Formats: sequence, C-alpha cells, structure tokens
Amino acid sequence: MNTNASIYLPRVLISATRKSSGKTTLALGIAAALRARRLDVRGFKKGPDYIDPMWMARATGKACYNLDFNTQSRGEITAMLAAKGAGADLALIEGNMGLHDGVDPDGGDSSAALARLVAAPVLLVLDCTGMTRSVAALALGFAAFEPDIRIGGVILNRVAGPRQEEKLRAALERHTDLPVLGAVPRADAGSIVERHLGLTTPGDVSGPEAVLAELGRRAEQMLELDAILALAGSAPALPAPPALAAARAAGVIIAVARDAAFGFTYPDDLEALVRAGARLEFFSPLSDARLPESDAILLPGGFPETHLKALSANAPMRAAIRAAAAAGMPIHAECGGLMYLTRAISFGGQRAEMAGVIAAETEVGARAQGRGLVVVEPLGAGLWTDFPGPVAAHEFHHAALVGLPANARFAWRVRRGHGIDGVHDGIVIGNVLASFTHLRNTAACDWAARFVAFARANARENARENAARVAPEPRLATRERSQRMTP
Repeated sequence: MNTNASIYLPRVLISATRKSSGKTTLALGIAAALRARRLDVRGFKKGPDYIDPMWMARATGKACYNLDFNTQSRGEITAMLAAKGAGADLALIEGNMGLHDGVDPDGGDSSAALARLVAAPVLLVLDCTGMTRSVAALALGFAAFEPDIRIGGVILNRVAGPRQEEKLRAALERHTDLPVLGAVPRADAGSIVERHLGLTTPGDVSGPEAVLAELGRRAEQMLELDAILALAGSAPALPAPPALAAARAAGVIIAVARDAAFGFTYPDDLEALVRAGARLEFFSPLSDARLPESDAILLPGGFPETHLKALSANAPMRAAIRAAAAAGMPIHAECGGLMYLTRAISFGGQRAEMAGVIAAETEVGARAQGRGLVVVEPLGAGLWTDFPGPVAAHEFHHAALVGLPANARFAWRVRRGHGIDGVHDGIVIGNVLASFTHLRNTAACDWAARFVAFARANARENARENAARVAPEPRLATRERSQRMTP
C-alpha cells in the first residue's frame, strides 16, 4: 500500500463546554436532518459508550463507531475514522464531557485531543442558561486555551427567548470571530429521557424514529446546516487506512443475544468475530424459546434489570442457557449478560429468577458500583482470557453480586476499576466467562479472534468425542467371534 495515500473526508467534532449541555441531542438532530436531505452521514462517538451510538446509528442508518484513547492506539483511531467514514458526505464525531475534559490532567485523552489527532474542526455547544455578555468570555477562553484546536463555530443552546439571543449574538460578534451556526430555544432543546445508566436506549422508547424525525426538523429549522457542512469540508485530507486482512471462512456459529435487554456491542467487535471466521446468529432472551444452532454464545451488556418480568417468564430460554453452560459451550458474558447468568436479579423492589449458571444473585442499587476505565491483568485461567499482559477496558454498572462462593475462580485481577469484588473480575465456570468488564477488540486485546479460536477448537473436540461415541464396533473375523461367543 502507498503510505502517502490519503482520503478526503468532510468531518466535524461536536463538543461542549461541559457535559449535559445538549450536544447529543443536537448531534442527532444534525444527523437526522442531513439524512433527510439524502446525504451520507457516518456517526462516531468519542470514548466508551453504547447508548449514544445506538441513537446515532438510528439517525444515520449506519453503524456508529467509537474512537477511544483508552482502548485504541492513535493509529487505530485515525485508521477507523478513515475506513468507516470513507465516501461519506459527513463524518459527525460526538465528543464526551466538555471539550477539554478527560482523565489525563494534560488533556491527552480529551475531545480536544481527538479533534487535534484527526484534524477535525470543532462545533462548540454553549449552554446559555442565565448568560448574556459572559458568553463571549466563555467562548474566548475555550478558543484560547489550546490555540491549535480550531473552533469553527458555536451553537447557542437553551436560549430563553429572542431578547437573550440578540444579546448573545451581539456579544460574540463584538468580542470574538466565532460564527454562530445556530440558536435553539430552551423550549425546543428537548432531549431523550435519561435513566440510571444514562440515556434510554432506542429499544425502550416508544417511536424512536418519530423522536429522531422531530430532532431533525428542529435542526433544519434552527441550525445553519449548510455552514456546518462547509466547516466540515474545510478539514484536511486523512491518511488512507491500512487494508484489513481477508476474513477467514466461517467455521463456527456464535449465538449473539440482541434485544431491548441486551444490546451493548461494538459494531467493530462483531465485525472482528466475523473476520475471525464466525457466523453470527442473533436471538432474543426476551422472546425466543430456543437458542439458535451454535458453537458458542455471546451475552452482551444491556438492561436486564428493566426487563425482569419478561426474562424470568421465558423459562425455556433460561433453561437452554443453563444447559448450554453445563454442556461446556463457550459463553462470553459482559455486565448485563453476567447478571442474567446469576440465580436472580433484584431491582426496584422486584426480584426475578434468571439462568442460574452462577451461584450468586445480582442486586442493582442506586449507587454506581463500577464506573469508568478499567485495567485487568490475566490470572492464567485459560479460555480466551489469557492476554500477553494487562488490557484496558471499561465498566459501568450499579449491580453487585451477593452470595458468590468464596472459592469462585476468576480470569483477571483488577489493577484499575472495581470489577466483581474490587479485586477480581471475570468469573470462570467451565467454559463460561462472565465479567462486569466490557472488552473492546483491538490490537492489544484481540478477544474476538481468541473467542472464535476457542469455540472452533471446542467444537472440533466435541465432534471427535461424538464420533467416537457413535462409532460401530469393529467387525471381528469369524473364528475370533466364534471364540468370544464360546462359554
């Protein structure tokens, strides 16, 4: 490949001065409005996140990919943006928290750092609640704090009325050179309902398409979409991504839980499973009575606690999962998947029976048990968990396990984060791995290829055992048979 090759990709990073300023709602509105114009918009989300990308995928009609300093190298981030954005009219990158916020005190993992890395101009959302002239000081401070970050325009959000908007625009015009690319009245700064772990997922909202259509209509009406497209078009070329290795022919089948209770999967992880030689069969623990014919099971995170009645009522599926685990089928379960494998889940005053693979119960409380970035170190438990060294991942749960046996076997020691007990994560039971840690398939954490390889080897061993079990007894020579039959 020509290392000097490059691609043209219009792109913009939408950020804010602080979290909860309305940038997610505005990003979804921009995506929906431009899609209504029949433009090809590709969504990206900074950092570890499942729910915002679900909404962005609905808004754009295409998978939304995460760009995450914690789990990806800088080269992987730029390559993913270039590969997944190639050919788009716009790559819309939503930041997290405030523009300059992050874990690194030097800002190396902030949204500003991401904008710098991928050479994306920034569209800055300003929550204007209670402000007039101070908006200019705020905008100037953000523009001057890291001067190499190009803030190409601002959106005034939660504006009280025409009089405040006039003062805000006048202050910005007089004291800055930042163009105002939209103003959204407080009454129209609607947002998707939040719950205990963030935004409500599209699967738990009545009429998500109607919600997005309304956000798109507001964006078309209140934002300078043509100016935003022009800003994105001013971004320089990106290095072309390296070519991916050819996908291996499908040799195993992985049953993947996907419904309103289980949906926290990264699209690139699913793609990595396929590239490693898996065929994915999706099923619903909420409504399906049987598992698909498969060689392994993936139980991703989600919100099983908000679907207790339906999950518990589906006794055939709970029994099928329990039987698969007992038979030695490889099962990779994360967070919500771990909770589903316990004996029961208690949440909001209700308790419901679950699959019963893990001899413990799950209690979901109001306080977060584990939240943020984690680093786990392999303990040599086998399965697909023995990475060469510590791996970076993330967790975000209000759940705790109660009654776990003292002799429980774990895959990892937690070097950063909480995991299951503050010290360990990744319960190992036979060929089951269940953790609160969410892995991300990267060069440093190739869990997808390891899982597929383990499932393939396990399926071959099962096939050999089954063949030996049903093989007919060798035919004996007539004289030998006669001798064996003689009393």
